[in-house]
Amino acid sequence: MKTMTTIAQILVRAAGLTQIVLGVLFWTGNALTLIPIHMLVGSVLVLLLWVLAGIAFWAGVSRGRIALALVWGVVVVALGMTQNQLLPGPAHWVIQVLHLLVGLAAIGMAEGLAVRIKQAPTLAAQV
Repeated sequence: MKTMTTIAQILVRAAGLTQIVLGVLFWTGNALTLIPIHMLVGSVLVLLLWVLAGIAFWAGVSRGRIALALVWGVVVVALGMTQNQLLPGPAHWVIQVLHLLVGLAAIGMAEGLAVRIKQAPTLAAQV
C-alpha cells in the first residue's frame, strides 16, 4: 500500500506541475492548442486523487477527509469543464483564479491523503 501511495503521490506532483505550467501559458495567451492536454492531465489528477481516497479508505483514514476528496474531485471536473461558460467577459479572471485555487486544493488534498495513509496504523501493522 505504501508503494502504491508513493507512486500516486509522485504522479500527482508531476500532473500538478504540468497543470500549473500549462495554466501560466494559457493565462499569457500562449499554447492555447494544448488546452485538451490540460483537460486530460486534470482528469488524470482527479483520478489519482480518487485512487488515494480509495487507498486511504483501506488504510483507515478519516471518512470525512475521504468524502471531501471524492466530492472535491467532482468539483474540479465540473469547474474545469464549464469554466469557459462561467462569468464570460472582463470578469472571467475571477473564474480563472477560482479554477487555479480549486486545482491547487485538489493537489493539497492528494498530498494530505498520502501523508495520512503512510501514517495510518493499519499500514504500520502491515509492515
